[in-house]
Amino acid sequence: MTLIKSISGIRGTIGGKPGEGLTPIDIVKFTAAFGKILLQKTGNRRIVVGRDARLSGEMVSNLVVGTLQGIGADVVNLGLSTTPTVEIAVPMEGAAGGIILTASHNPGQWNALKLLNSKGEFINDQEGKEVLALGENLNFDFAEVGDLGKETKDDSYLQKHIDAVLALPLVDKESIREAGFKIAVDAVNSTGGIFIPALLNALGVETIYKIHCEPNGEFPHNPEPLKEHLVDLSQAVLNHHADLGIAVDPDVDRLVFMMEDGELFGEEYTLVAVADYILGHTKGNTVSNLSSTRALRDVTVKHGGEYFAAAVGEVNVVTKMKAVNAVIGGEGNGGVIYPDSHYGRDALVGVALFLSHLAKLKKTASTYRSELPQYFMSKNKITLTPDLDIDALLQKMEEKYKEEQYTTIDGLKIDFEKEWVHLRKSNTEPIIRIYSEGPTPEAADAIAQKIIREIEEIIK
Repeated sequence: MTLIKSISGIRGTIGGKPGEGLTPIDIVKFTAAFGKILLQKTGNRRIVVGRDARLSGEMVSNLVVGTLQGIGADVVNLGLSTTPTVEIAVPMEGAAGGIILTASHNPGQWNALKLLNSKGEFINDQEGKEVLALGENLNFDFAEVGDLGKETKDDSYLQKHIDAVLALPLVDKESIREAGFKIAVDAVNSTGGIFIPALLNALGVETIYKIHCEPNGEFPHNPEPLKEHLVDLSQAVLNHHADLGIAVDPDVDRLVFMMEDGELFGEEYTLVAVADYILGHTKGNTVSNLSSTRALRDVTVKHGGEYFAAAVGEVNVVTKMKAVNAVIGGEGNGGVIYPDSHYGRDALVGVALFLSHLAKLKKTASTYRSELPQYFMSKNKITLTPDLDIDALLQKMEEKYKEEQYTTIDGLKIDFEKEWVHLRKSNTEPIIRIYSEGPTPEAADAIAQKIIREIEEIIK
């Protein structure tokens, strides 16, 4: 059993003993703490709740809604929804905040409470610490019977979200309709199975092949949208001679594309392609996290903009995007953040912008992919003894490469002329994650192995 309490939310495996897994007791106490803080700070009783389709979702939702009513909050319950849908619903409802019930790409035994402020954005570090502290001591009163909150069920946000996407000036519905795309969709039997086909229909896509689109929570494969998990989608694209495949994670904030040849467009390149389109029409800056591909920087410079890097984590990317007034940003895991819509990763926005771009280019996905800057990534990790001082280890590596361009805003990232390496310690286990990228797969692996050998030498 696992329970991870972080600034952005509470996630864990369902069951087990309180404090060791995501049990009903843990769900109730952290929901109550977050809700109470929202009520005290804003005086606003309204809180939005939505969930993905995983098997524990109904149970967790019942607990969350009841607990919020118990502290005196009025709940707008979206039911089966997506993370970006809840994010746009919070400000549209004039709510104090929101809770998304999803463990994102984690397997089916996991669930989580993701916490949003009144802007529909993830709460920051300080706010997260307040929730964790109050959740542990529960130093407040619950509402008396006359002050209990009410629940309103609202299933209108599927259409409201789609309408908001269609209203974006750079979403070209007419070009998409004229392109006559045939598209296969793998939604890992979660809410993307409702939202993505509905969006495609609204965009004028008439031929849709649904793979694992029944929102029953029975994940047919590992829900993280990586190449090795999307064999069925690849086969469907090839069998149906589709123009494109689309895969999303269970809460629909990560987006990857499958090309017409059955190969992945690359999760790192979802953001790159969308940025290429946006920057071609809107001059400005871009942001991604330190572990994302250098291709975004190249595309940004090509269009006359400036690229900025942020620490890993959506809240860090959003903070940096606001600071540099970025017109597009996100993360290399298929997360597209488009401020003209809202400051959250949104697969629906990503789909609409990517299809608009591809339709206007009048090229196949594989042809377009071959024209983008070519980089390859290698992801590794080193398991260390629990008593090892990882910070001291990273400092020694920093000293070793002090003549190179580097940053320490999130672990240690070293930028070489043609490659980069990013070293990050895990917050939950004694490991160092090592991400590297180069112009060829061999170059990316080689620089990673060089760094690994040097780390092992320091440990000895």
